[in-house]
Amino acid sequence: MDALLALVIGVLTAAGVFLALRPRTFPVVLGLTFLSYAVNLFLFAMGRLAVGVPPIISEAAAGYTDPLPQALVLTAIVISFGMTAFVIVLALKARAELGNDHVDGLEHETDRHA
Repeated sequence: MDALLALVIGVLTAAGVFLALRPRTFPVVLGLTFLSYAVNLFLFAMGRLAVGVPPIISEAAAGYTDPLPQALVLTAIVISFGMTAFVIVLALKARAELGNDHVDGLEHETDRHA
């Protein structure tokens, strides 16, 4: 299970970096989203989550789980949603101003002939 989780985190990171380096805005937004998913999974994996134990220390419980990873991931989800919304609005504004959706604002040679 640990190898599968590590593989999923690695694939999400690789896909995120690959898409973030694309010349168009939509793949860049999708790449940033994949990177945020990979970071969230990494935080969960490092938190050593335990199933069936409470996040609060009590006398009746046999053990407890650390609530910090859940809080960090919840905060990261909210921040990544806001970041994604901002980047999409920024990309739409750049598309309206420049007339194309390239990250550098320039039309590439291959796009003119297509």
